[in-house]
This record gives sequence, C-alpha cells and structure tokens, in this order.
Amino acid sequence: MSDATDPWLIVGLGNPGPDYAANRHNVGFMVADLLATRIGGKFKRAQKAQAQVVEGRMGPPGPGSRRVVLVKPMSYMNLSGGPVTALRDFYKVPTDHVVAVHDELDVDYGMLRLKLGGGDNGHNGLKSMTKAMGPDYHRVRFGIGRPPGRIQVADFVLKDFSSTERKELAFLVDRSADAVECLLAEGLERAQSAYNS
Repeated sequence: MSDATDPWLIVGLGNPGPDYAANRHNVGFMVADLLATRIGGKFKRAQKAQAQVVEGRMGPPGPGSRRVVLVKPMSYMNLSGGPVTALRDFYKVPTDHVVAVHDELDVDYGMLRLKLGGGDNGHNGLKSMTKAMGPDYHRVRFGIGRPPGRIQVADFVLKDFSSTERKELAFLVDRSADAVECLLAEGLERAQSAYNS
C-alpha cells in the first residue's frame, strides 16, 4: 500500500503535435502544462518512455509537499498505457498514486468529477491505461459534454473548443489544476467535496 512519501504520477492525456493542441481531447495536456508552470518546471523528453516529463514538488514547503512527476504521453491517446506504465515502474509509483487528467463526454462542459477506479466509458486513453495497469488509479474528469446533433464522438473530441467554451477555458483548466493539487494535499474525499460539481 502507498504512503505519504511515495511519488505521484500526474498524467495529462492528449495527442502530440500542433494539430491537436487546442482539441477537446487535449485538455489533459493543458492542465499538465499549467501544473508544470506552477511547479516551475519545463517538460523534457523522458529517458525511459515515449513521453515528456517534469519532476518537482507540489504543495506547501515541508512535510506537506508531494514529490510529483508530470507526464504527457507522446504515443497518441489510444497507446497511452505503455508510456504511463513504464514511468510508473521507473519512478516506483503505486497505482493509486497515478492520476489521469482527461476529457469526459458524460460530464457537462465546465463541470469536474474526481474519482478512484472505475470503467473507461469509451475513452481510449483510459482504456489503454487500464489494460496496462488495471483500473485502480485516480481520474480528474474534465467535462466536455456530448456532441450536439449528429456529430460523431470521434469528430467532436478532435475539434477545438468552441468560441463560447474558450471564454471559460483558462478558468476551468486553472480549476482542474487546483483540483489535482487538492487531491494530493488533502485526499480524494476532500477534493471531491470541493471540486465535484
């Protein structure tokens, strides 16, 4: 079982490359980028996996601070499990100290849900992670809502946020980063009561 000294692996899910950067499916990368800025780090290529990583500490200085490795898999969404598992093993991170930050169709835009374990709900990044290491990791689910009309899900998630959505996006990414920090500092129940909406 994990303890307070174990590191945390914070995985922002997304697809690499400028064509995908502003897509709904890449909100995990957006949150990871903000967290990297907060801890004063820059992403660099991982030695042990097809990913970019930032190592640092999160939380108040002293015993409350947590060792973290921020991860952006560079393998494309549906192959995220390989790089994540390689890094989990390399940094000796217990699976319940892995946090996936990802877009969620079944949560309305602007809403957040935090949970431990569960299914993948058709999300290819989660499907790949669960296949590689089981379901017992944390999720920070960033609501993007269901596509309107007859738009296919695959098309919807690979489109940029709408101009209306973009008005709130920076605030919502910031709130998601706050939720990750709260999860590490105060635990899942406190983070859920503060951020689940």
